Amino acid sequence: MDFVLTDDQSAVVDAIDRLAQSFNEKPIDFHGFALRGDALEQALIEGEYFDIVQIPEYGPTAAALAVSRLAQAPFAVEAALSMLLRHALPGDDWPRPLAVVENGRPGRFVAQARTLIIIDGECIGLARPTPDMLEAVDSIFAYPMGRLVGQPQITPLDGATADTVRQWLRVALAAEASGLLQAALASTVEHVSVRKQFGRPIGTFQALRHRLAECAVLSGGVRWLALQAAATGRPGDAALAASHAQESATRVVYDLHQMLGAMGMTLEHPLHLWTYRLKALLSELGGRGGQAQAVAELCFEAG
Repeated sequence: MDFVLTDDQSAVVDAIDRLAQSFNEKPIDFHGFALRGDALEQALIEGEYFDIVQIPEYGPTAAALAVSRLAQAPFAVEAALSMLLRHALPGDDWPRPLAVVENGRPGRFVAQARTLIIIDGECIGLARPTPDMLEAVDSIFAYPMGRLVGQPQITPLDGATADTVRQWLRVALAAEASGLLQAALASTVEHVSVRKQFGRPIGTFQALRHRLAECAVLSGGVRWLALQAAATGRPGDAALAASHAQESATRVVYDLHQMLGAMGMTLEHPLHLWTYRLKALLSELGGRGGQAQAVAELCFEAG
């Protein structure tokens, strides 16, 4: 797979990177779980970045890179579904923010959503809820969480459209997870480079270096599989990307928190702003079991 970007794609990715750099640091006075990125979202709206996937010169590859970069910010903003899924919805009257309600459970950005993707088993539908139908939920997942408490009118999707929506949900999950993993790994590397034990930075010890290298390999794999899924538009690639993202996040989150020791259990350090978002992604779309089944069905022919 050739991942060389065009000049147009490079330009828009660079523009989003410059915009996101203004939001790279966690506010000193913030010691909670969900750090909302309202200002970042407004900047993206003003720059009309949420629609880049529909511009032929940019396409899904640039959108996936944008989602990954925005996920590296400590601020949570609903970008993945808006940038990678909304173009696949039937019609053009589904406003953002988007959120997923899966089998009635609370979900990310549900309390702020204007369009809901309702997943009930194998069935998928779309709804435009009113604010009174939504309720915010306290959570440790580092996203603004919410649940559906009303009964909106649901537009069911036919089988083919539902499959397409499920495919781009997987691409969005993998792209967002890749950015979260990169940011969490970078934050940990910074910590072990300055935290000293026995008179030297703990990051110089071989045991930690080996584990960090393994985390970097897993993180890199998530990134490249997400980009491949976005570029090819193949359902099997999307299933593989989502599966590897959820499998890798399980391992990497454990390792990174262990490397930070007690600091990894505090709200003072920003690591949880990425790792606890990853924990939220672990259960989505059926979790690792659901992705494994999708990979089996979409990537391997029955014997």
